[in-house]
Amino acid sequence: MKLRGSLFFSLIIGALVLGAAYLPSTNNADKETVLIQTIIEGLNQLHYAPQKINDDFSGKAYKLYLDRVDGARRWLTKSDVEQLEGYELRLDDEVNAANYEFFNKSVELLKAGRTKSQGYYREILEKPFDFDKEEDYEFGKEDKPFAKDDTELYEYWRKVLKYETLTRLSTKLKEQSKSEEVDAKSFEELEKEAREATLETFDKWYDQISKDKRSDFLNNYLNAITNVYDPHTGYFLPKDKENFDISMSGTLEGIGARLQTDGEFTKVISIVTGGPAWKQKELETDDLITKVSQEGEEPVDVTGFRIDDVVKLIRGKKGTTVMLTVKKIDGSMQDIPIERDVVIMEEGYAKSAIINLENVTDNVGYIRLPRFYADFNRRGGRSCATDIAKEIEKLKAENVKGIILDLRDNGGGSLRDVVKMSGLFIEEGPIVQVKARGRNPEILEDNDSRVQYDGDLIVMVNSYSASASEILAAALQDYGRAVIIGAGESTFGKGTVQRFFDLDRAIRDANEVKPLGEVKLTIQKFYRVNGGSTQLKGVVPDIVLPNRFTYIDTGEKQHDFPMEWTEIEPVSYSQEVTKLDNLPALKAASMARVSNHETFKLVDESAKYLKEQRESSSFSLNLKNFEAQKLEREKIADKYDDMMVKIEGLAVTNLPGELEKLADDESKTARNEEWLKNLSKDIYLEEALHVMKDMKK
Repeated sequence: MKLRGSLFFSLIIGALVLGAAYLPSTNNADKETVLIQTIIEGLNQLHYAPQKINDDFSGKAYKLYLDRVDGARRWLTKSDVEQLEGYELRLDDEVNAANYEFFNKSVELLKAGRTKSQGYYREILEKPFDFDKEEDYEFGKEDKPFAKDDTELYEYWRKVLKYETLTRLSTKLKEQSKSEEVDAKSFEELEKEAREATLETFDKWYDQISKDKRSDFLNNYLNAITNVYDPHTGYFLPKDKENFDISMSGTLEGIGARLQTDGEFTKVISIVTGGPAWKQKELETDDLITKVSQEGEEPVDVTGFRIDDVVKLIRGKKGTTVMLTVKKIDGSMQDIPIERDVVIMEEGYAKSAIINLENVTDNVGYIRLPRFYADFNRRGGRSCATDIAKEIEKLKAENVKGIILDLRDNGGGSLRDVVKMSGLFIEEGPIVQVKARGRNPEILEDNDSRVQYDGDLIVMVNSYSASASEILAAALQDYGRAVIIGAGESTFGKGTVQRFFDLDRAIRDANEVKPLGEVKLTIQKFYRVNGGSTQLKGVVPDIVLPNRFTYIDTGEKQHDFPMEWTEIEPVSYSQEVTKLDNLPALKAASMARVSNHETFKLVDESAKYLKEQRESSSFSLNLKNFEAQKLEREKIADKYDDMMVKIEGLAVTNLPGELEKLADDESKTARNEEWLKNLSKDIYLEEALHVMKDMKK
């Protein structure tokens, strides 16, 4: 969505100049003074829900900062934290005075902790570990307390290093058992090699973090402050926003994933459709990347790395392989090899197919929309609303008996296209309300009275359908125009709008303190036509199907300090295209089918296992027990990995003429075949076809 004219931008310029009207003689301290004042003044002037900078705010920022700079509790002890506790309710005063006393003290303690812990790991790794001893290691435990003293911190490091060495040793033993070489190495030799490899990994990591500049520490501190406003508001160093949702796509040779920092980890927030990671299938949204290794090299532990440094390790030439070690959402660790390639963005565009389910229904149209794309930079650039309209016309030419619009894993995009796309299915009327702070809601309407498609319609969503996807699903649900089928209890729940603003433009002249960087802040909220927000609650599907995240929190509500759910006055809306007067019957019939569906039973079973594993992240440091645990986890993973098989009687075919377009491109043909193959295993699509049949009744 574009901002309306230069008026809005002039507001931020005027507001921020008020907060930075004076400019003292320039040095880093002066620049930092201007920076924090400019950010806070801008946020309080323009953020949708400005915060009172008081003791409550201070306490939140304090905890968030400590959790981010030492979330794994590797460096600070309780006595270190006690030196900082006096600042817990004083950060508001420091922010208002542009004072960095707490920040300076914390950096001093962090650097000392890093130096101390480097001595720990080097000393510990000099001697062999006892892998017969019965003891456990807690990996990634939330709300972990700080070590009470140096002795306890040393013991923590001993277990970390023993675990890291054990994982390498286990792999070496397994590889040697499969080897046909006569001169096998002894256990002691392999254990020593594993320790040396662990030492090399940690030395590389510490070499990286030793290069952290004051600006890197400051970035963490300022974001702990801005993120108290909401999780999507933040400060960005002047690096062309390269650290924001790093995208390895387009013409870039990479893996095709979007990443962002999540505490000490680098988190996968989406997979680019058609890219190398998408084709490899093992890397998933919410995976936490802990290590990166190149072919034939030892892995680099990237815990605590800046995101741009992680991306540099992941990127590489087409045809080379990068190995990612990730922590899955269930707490398990997995090595994922991905061959780098040029990410093919064509797979992100809308496309359709014809689906038949034997003895259920035939000739149903299916449209997949991976994202709400729009090219604002070129006249006549590609638009998802225009593309969806074309796909509908193709399906109508085939006399389809209904259409299924698939928005699963669609993270959103162009609001303009949401409004146009929704209008394809109703006569005309409001689609979404957009509200800025202190202003009346702006009602975005479909003003085209034409109805491009008036037949039965199903919209498929899941817990990663977000933003624009939620607006479209909500509008069609409120109008009673489509049945919303969801894999999960609700969609993602992001009902806010953010914009980037260049802080340099907020200050006249004063090139001495520039560049200051950029701030991304939440300026608006979405509201449904019925007055409710999609924030936090998302869109609750009409028909809810089991998914692997059923029993754990996902989406917006898992963030720190998300904005609250609110509602405003509804607007008048109606449609006369079709009436869904049998939703209770549709839901009851679906529940009956799903409760007796063997694969859906397995999905629910795997969801319970996922919750169990996430709550228990303990690993044995006894070699025998560790390998038994590992084998058990692999067996269970294999069981659930093999759930999706070809569905009997489900046939998915391209529209007439589509195959001819692919004939001269082997890679496109292969991707198309893979797409059709995956759809033929899709139990959610199978159930949608059953619902489509019931709609006819």
